[in-house]
Amino acid sequence: MEIKKPDWNEIWKNAMERQRKTNRNTECSNIWNSKESAKRFWNSSRENGAERIYKTIEGMPLTPQSRILDIGAGPGTLAIPIAQKVAHVTAVEPAEGMMAVLRENLAECALENVESVYKDWEAVEPEIDLLGPYDLVFASYSLGMTDIKASLKKMLEVCSGYVYLYWFAGETSWDLHSKKLWPALHGCEYNAGPKCDVLYNVLYEMGIYPNVKVFPFEHINRFKSLEDALEHFEPHYGIKTEAQKAILRDYLKEVLLEEKGSFVHKGWSTRVKIWWKNEA
Repeated sequence: MEIKKPDWNEIWKNAMERQRKTNRNTECSNIWNSKESAKRFWNSSRENGAERIYKTIEGMPLTPQSRILDIGAGPGTLAIPIAQKVAHVTAVEPAEGMMAVLRENLAECALENVESVYKDWEAVEPEIDLLGPYDLVFASYSLGMTDIKASLKKMLEVCSGYVYLYWFAGETSWDLHSKKLWPALHGCEYNAGPKCDVLYNVLYEMGIYPNVKVFPFEHINRFKSLEDALEHFEPHYGIKTEAQKAILRDYLKEVLLEEKGSFVHKGWSTRVKIWWKNEA
């Protein structure tokens, strides 16, 4: 009997759709439509930034002549330090708040070699929106695309060099928190999104056999008050009612640590760097 091979792109799609239903069909980028949330992320990234930036761009073949595409650029956590080393960066970002903070940061740093594109990657039209080809294309923890195979093909179309992808392996600290909170908040189980095992198999089906590096990562969010932390986490947990807010507040009282007058949230995840040279 012939064994049917799994369609890994469909497995990715189904996992993404289950997660979106769990999240009440809210896109990941919607969490960052608030400028205040985006600014808080930027400040947090600077506290954790040195280690994350080093582990993300370590080994990237960046030269003063390089042209780079950053997919899901956020507030410029990586686009800004990379732009200081290369000729050009195109920063694609779909969240309104993130894009506003990114443009503010670019102006503050007086960087004129960064082109910002306010679009979801799946909606990007390369011949209209981009200035390719690019020597290096990367997506840093921004692979929330429904059709990952089509998204990867689009990356390859505009890449004349290397592709770098960063994603997660196994359960993260926010998966764990969500599993505990979701039944009480929403009356259903939490479904996490697809991880790097699915991504690797999609690439394998495409005839791409990438390099892989796995590393642990810890991050810190620091808040001036419990209410500040509550405001930050409300969109992450789909909070709509006062009853839900009370449940989340009680949970944060248990998990936040008080340090020198501030409230600290410590998170962890196992992260994966996947990269290859586009030979097409």
